[in-house]
Amino acid sequence: MDRELAILERLRAGGSRITVARRALVEALLVGETHKTADDLAEQVHAAHPSVHRSTIYRILDALEQAGVVEHVHFGHGRAVYHLLEDRHLHLVCDDCGVVVEMPEAAISELAARVEGDHGFVIDSRHFALPGRCRACAAVHQSST
Repeated sequence: MDRELAILERLRAGGSRITVARRALVEALLVGETHKTADDLAEQVHAAHPSVHRSTIYRILDALEQAGVVEHVHFGHGRAVYHLLEDRHLHLVCDDCGVVVEMPEAAISELAARVEGDHGFVIDSRHFALPGRCRACAAVHQSST
């Protein structure tokens, strides 16, 4: 409940009204899986509040992203997923089994600094997952070659 209140207060401080739909979407973000598609969230909200339309959910997600509450990430070729920004992290996605591994942003800070120093390019890797193979799938792949 404290997390929900903190998020709602952040929205209120940014000038947003706290509507039933916004409260329901924040609740949906806080329950269960940490990475959910907009459709997953819309279904969750709609189950509890049938009058809330899917388009409203998309608009609220945009507002939450603008307020720095959520972020969307692309896991390969699938739909974008949303997660709360309380815990900034990067994503590794296994091309074989689809498992998602969260890793701290600091894990690539040395690479990011080197790229910026050598090329003047600032990496923003939060919106895209890094593809590859998880430990288990890599082991299976190694044993089959």
